[in-house]
Amino acid sequence: MVMLRPSGARTIDEILAAARARLLRLTPRQAFGEVSGGGVLIDIRPAAQRAQQGEIPGSTIVERNHLEWRLDPCSGARLPWVTGYDHRIIVFCVDGYTSSLAAAALLDLGLHRATDVIGGYRAWTAEGLPSAAAGAATVTLAPGAAPALLSHSPPGRS
Repeated sequence: MVMLRPSGARTIDEILAAARARLLRLTPRQAFGEVSGGGVLIDIRPAAQRAQQGEIPGSTIVERNHLEWRLDPCSGARLPWVTGYDHRIIVFCVDGYTSSLAAAALLDLGLHRATDVIGGYRAWTAEGLPSAAAGAATVTLAPGAAPALLSHSPPGRS
């Protein structure tokens, strides 16, 4: 049952468009190039998706529900290397939807160089960029991030 939308409410498509309008999004190849220049790849996918799809070597796992706390330079729960606001944070999810919303939230924290990967993990692997099987120990787990579940999980949309 569809109800009358309240005044001021936005659809998810409107919210996503507003988030992306604030970002200078990167193709997978651009993101790969920026990692060699100090950019940090942040994987926000849940453990079940990582187990099913694999991982990007060198990325840091910060599940979406912890993202702002781990990357806010003023947070007591921040990652040790988050020492200021000028880090080049490059967020990715499965297809590049949730990562756009997450990167916009990082902009709100003042991390003015935050962005995401167009097309997410699927686009990254379609480009033939480095990837590894789940549990290959090629990633860093942030506190609170679950290791990839090594059983088969049903696909989900991120």
